[in-house]
Amino acid sequence: MMIKLLLMLPVAISLILFLLRSKKLNQAMLVIYSVLYLLSVFYIWLVPQEQSNDLFGLYFRVDALNVLFLLVLGVVFAGMALYNLGFMKGLDVSRGSHTYYSIGVILFVLCMTGTLLSTHLGLSWVFIEATTLASAYLVYFNKTKHSLEAAWKYVFICSIGISLAFVGIILLSIGTGHINSLFFDGLYSQANKIVPIWLKLSFAFMLVGFGTKMGLAPVHAWLPDAHSEAPSPISALLSAALLNSAFLIILKLYKLMELTHLDDYARTLLFTMGILSLFITAVFIFGVKNYKRMLAYSSIENMGIITIGIAIGGVGVFAAMLHLVGHSFIKSSFFLTSGNILNRFQTKKIGEVSGILKIDRVTGWLWIICFVGIAGLPPSPLFISEFLMVKAMFIKQYFFLAAIFLLLLTVIIYGMGKLVLKMSFGDVSPQHTTLTQTGRTLSWHMYVPQLILLAISVMIGLYMPDVVNKLIQGAATVISTM
Repeated sequence: MMIKLLLMLPVAISLILFLLRSKKLNQAMLVIYSVLYLLSVFYIWLVPQEQSNDLFGLYFRVDALNVLFLLVLGVVFAGMALYNLGFMKGLDVSRGSHTYYSIGVILFVLCMTGTLLSTHLGLSWVFIEATTLASAYLVYFNKTKHSLEAAWKYVFICSIGISLAFVGIILLSIGTGHINSLFFDGLYSQANKIVPIWLKLSFAFMLVGFGTKMGLAPVHAWLPDAHSEAPSPISALLSAALLNSAFLIILKLYKLMELTHLDDYARTLLFTMGILSLFITAVFIFGVKNYKRMLAYSSIENMGIITIGIAIGGVGVFAAMLHLVGHSFIKSSFFLTSGNILNRFQTKKIGEVSGILKIDRVTGWLWIICFVGIAGLPPSPLFISEFLMVKAMFIKQYFFLAAIFLLLLTVIIYGMGKLVLKMSFGDVSPQHTTLTQTGRTLSWHMYVPQLILLAISVMIGLYMPDVVNKLIQGAATVISTM
């Protein structure tokens, strides 16, 4: 019942918004839907669900792995919707654009939900492609030259990536022979009948294809532009939810590789893209001029870290799941806070932002705390996850990998820290002092979501409740027992 609600309610809401086209209704329904979504996901998590025998039960299912992803999406979506109440008040947009924005957000969440719940590889491919179509307008929402370029780049590159994934699905179908099924359970149960050479080829194509949506290097080129040009609430959803959705498909494919004893081959590819993602971030972080673009490169880095954790195996899998949760909450807070900075300074250029603490003390401290969290410094949960990954590397005697991993992390932390501290402290130019004095006061909606998300992250980093530990451990066990 709850799965049907998650998949059918947004369609009905979108139709109502399209017909009525009211700004107040748009805002209210977005918040109401986000609350209903979060409550539904909590109910699915806490109350055992009976397996339905209808069409929904065949193609959509909740398990110990995807429920973690659903909860992360639900929490981030609720925070984004609350922030959006204050964010949209400051924008002078037409009723039509406001409506299309709200519908776009709802359909975007629907597509990500379908991706997470899908039990069929082909259906997962359809939903992950639909996320591009649903969110393209959201990237273009500001209707500037740069946002138009970012939207086209997003659609073009992700479409190429998803096409490569489709080639991978075809190759897998060839290798499965008489199995004639793309349901994940069917593939797992008859994994020993799949021709290895076709599976290797298909995994490479699908890793590159779905890795494009995940933002892994070297197929990450859309991500810095889309994240930096989209409105801050949308950037939060892109980084903290869309990338995770693509990652879940990769995890399911990795399970198939382990069941066919081709995990060494899969790990090599995962290690390569993971390390390359860190390297790309370390190189470009020093030349970035746009603070939202800086956060986008940080997302590439953290997707690389999560991928490396899966490739390590063992405790590294638990660390990867923990890192995914921590990154989603902290990065969404980071992007939402960047919206406050843009409101105050009217610019995305790092060189033109200084003295945030003197202009808006709460935003300044949120900016600094978000950096501490994303840098993996205590009490961030990312400190625990990265520590566990390094520990796993030493246990498995990946000493060279551990050295490269730590070196790249240090370079990235230094590069980001230098920019964040420069923006937070220092003197405020007369121009920005005037803008602040004449600008509107930010509503509480633009502070509370970040505070809640960061508080959850700190709680996990300091003392992880047993229920959260079991949730993450359950997801890690599903992957580890592949």
